[in-house]
Amino acid sequence: MTTADSYGAKDITVLEGLEAVRKRPGMYIGSTGPTGLHHLVYEVVDNSVDEAMAGYCTRIDVTLLADGGVEVIDDGRGIPVDLHPKYETLSAAEVVLTVLHAGGKFGGEGYKVSGGLHGVGVSVVNALSRRVEVEIDREGQRHLMTFVDGGQPHDRLHVIGASPDHHEGSDNVTGTKRTGTTVRFWPDGTIFDELVFSARTLLERFQMMAFLNKGLEIRMRDLRPEGNSTWVSHRYDGGIIDFVRHVNASKQELFGAVGYFAMSEPEQEVEIAFQWNTGFNNDGVHSFANGINTIEGGMHVEGFRKGFTNAINKYARAKGLLKEKDENLQGEDIREGLTAIIAVKLREPQFEGQTKGKLGNVSVRSLVERATNDKLAEWLEEHPSEARAAVAKATQSARARVAAQNARNTMRRKTLLDGAGMPDKLRDCSSSDPRERELFIVEGDSAGGSATQARDPRTQAILPIRGKILNVERARVDKMLQNAEIQTLTSAMGAGIGEEYDVAKIRYHRVIIMCDADVDGSHIRTLLLTFFFRQMRPLVEHGHVFIAQPPLFSTVVGKEKIYLKDDTSKNAYVAANPQKKIEFQRLKGLGEMDWQELGVTTMDASERTLLQVSVQQAALADEIVSTLMGEDVEMRKQFIQTNAKDVRFLDI
Repeated sequence: MTTADSYGAKDITVLEGLEAVRKRPGMYIGSTGPTGLHHLVYEVVDNSVDEAMAGYCTRIDVTLLADGGVEVIDDGRGIPVDLHPKYETLSAAEVVLTVLHAGGKFGGEGYKVSGGLHGVGVSVVNALSRRVEVEIDREGQRHLMTFVDGGQPHDRLHVIGASPDHHEGSDNVTGTKRTGTTVRFWPDGTIFDELVFSARTLLERFQMMAFLNKGLEIRMRDLRPEGNSTWVSHRYDGGIIDFVRHVNASKQELFGAVGYFAMSEPEQEVEIAFQWNTGFNNDGVHSFANGINTIEGGMHVEGFRKGFTNAINKYARAKGLLKEKDENLQGEDIREGLTAIIAVKLREPQFEGQTKGKLGNVSVRSLVERATNDKLAEWLEEHPSEARAAVAKATQSARARVAAQNARNTMRRKTLLDGAGMPDKLRDCSSSDPRERELFIVEGDSAGGSATQARDPRTQAILPIRGKILNVERARVDKMLQNAEIQTLTSAMGAGIGEEYDVAKIRYHRVIIMCDADVDGSHIRTLLLTFFFRQMRPLVEHGHVFIAQPPLFSTVVGKEKIYLKDDTSKNAYVAANPQKKIEFQRLKGLGEMDWQELGVTTMDASERTLLQVSVQQAALADEIVSTLMGEDVEMRKQFIQTNAKDVRFLDI
């Protein structure tokens, strides 16, 4: 899907308007918080990945510099340095760095397929940085240009010497001159709320990119004082087959084989890898378009689901695994325990939906459906034992689905007979506008009573739950719906559960988990988040789930009681009052605060702090939830030991 070696100044297409970026950065990178800050890195790395997708880049090196900057080096062809046809005094490289939407991905013959969601280009990184340095190795010469103060040229593009030889270990021929681009940038502190990059967030993103680009190596090191200065490398020669194995590593696989098939057309292509595990979740289908995680699905997922269901049913009937009197297996039956990666590449992706996480290209649906119908049928014929195991699992799932439907019907009949249909425990609010309604899920009747007194009865509803809810990671839906607390949660939120869940029907736009800051509270919070992620995932993906942040410390100064959110706040308070001898009380239970204190510190919208729960990489979140909440004790222990240093609050 790429042309030969055409990549020069004529392939850099231009759309004007960089001056607007500093005025409204959120329009271009989403926010000026941590998400937007990390987006700068992704924008630069996406350009290098484009070179890999075109077949010219084999390795990308990312370094978090000690002074807060970031360096990205690739061994692609290098940004073109010849004069741009539209700007006679500017090189193509200078246009790419100073004109919004200028790049090979916007037309010409530079890239047939390119990554990146916003497609705003590296010029936005320049606009939002206090300094940018770009080195380009091309045609045996090293070129340099620098910019300061949000994209102002400091050094025009000029040759600083000969390009060095290719690095050792490169797939390119050792001894030839290096080609590629190096970008170093330092974000502007007057634009961003904070300037601290999360190494873990970046590594997770780079691992996903390496999975989706077979054979591409992405390395990262962190030269900051507390960072890991050794290279962490991700390269997967199996591509998305390795991705499926990675996601399923925290689960028990149904069989060892990973299925794989691919199909391409002149303007688009698809590759799919899949494997069943013994679990009960049917949310294991993860989709990507041009490297972007399409968390809301789209046309490629529709095509896959239809083709997959059709192919499995045809096989089951042809082999006598489904009798004539038996109903067809439904999609949710077949997808129980299925992990699948759908990766499509297309010339002009159309992203839609609230999070821009849904693919709208109709043409890709028919490609994926045809590929799945044809290629999956071949795979099933070639793997009879695996095919029979998959059909047997789907048949068991179908029986459980019928039982779950009966349980749902029983639950609905019960609520209708009860009258209003809302759980007795729910202390609802009076507003009828879901956008301003909040549901506080609180631990225990005591905290529920305090929260009821502290709330604003017009917009805040209270739902006390008793003890720890069922771990839904280890239960089928029919068992789940027999659990009293799960029934209560599902009824109160009013949008269904599992495959029937409809985020448009939610009764509250903020669902706030309010638990104690101790081990039990953390466990309950984790169980609730697992339930929401597995059975009401759109609720999380649309940003409706929050965690209340009650203060961890209090101290009395004179007659005034002061609350401090965490250790950082406590240390800052001590530093600001060095003359005072201060004694702090550690608050573990919401019950330790009277209702007035609970209202002021945790529930009052003008005073409280809420932590919003988001899913940026659904496939990696899937893996982590399975690790922490699944059956594999050894893997859970290993995960906890590896990530112990990231724990902020430890209750001993």
